Amino acid sequence: MEYFSTEKTGRTFVLRLDSGDYLLESIESFVKKENIRDAVVVSAIGTLDEYRVHWVTTTGFPPKNRLEHWKDKPLELASVGGIIANGEPHLHIVVSDSEKAYCGHLEKGCRVLYLAEIVIIELKSLHLSREYDERHIPRLTSRQQASR
Repeated sequence: MEYFSTEKTGRTFVLRLDSGDYLLESIESFVKKENIRDAVVVSAIGTLDEYRVHWVTTTGFPPKNRLEHWKDKPLELASVGGIIANGEPHLHIVVSDSEKAYCGHLEKGCRVLYLAEIVIIELKSLHLSREYDERHIPRLTSRQQASR
């Protein structure tokens, strides 16, 4: 295990997405517009009518993924969380319908039904990035001294 820490946080943003906005696409556009390098997505709530995610389906290597996509399905957005490293979001999502919850890796194509509210906190001085290991699995790294 490695971990990285900073006592320097930057701006805190509260985003409002409206009906028809796309979740990941809006976050990516916002990150670029505000020139955010590193941040954490700490909250997201709302409703969706399109849902597109993937998740792993095997424990072996290389991992195999399953992609799910639903259209015209009313869903409650319960959570989005993850890390933005070097301007690149890695986010997971939890939604539910009237019977169960679904979760996975957030993909482009998740559309807001009525509203979505997202909180993003900027992190300073970590200089995060993702580097691929020998098995092509992304690993979070930092230019600062890592703690073990």
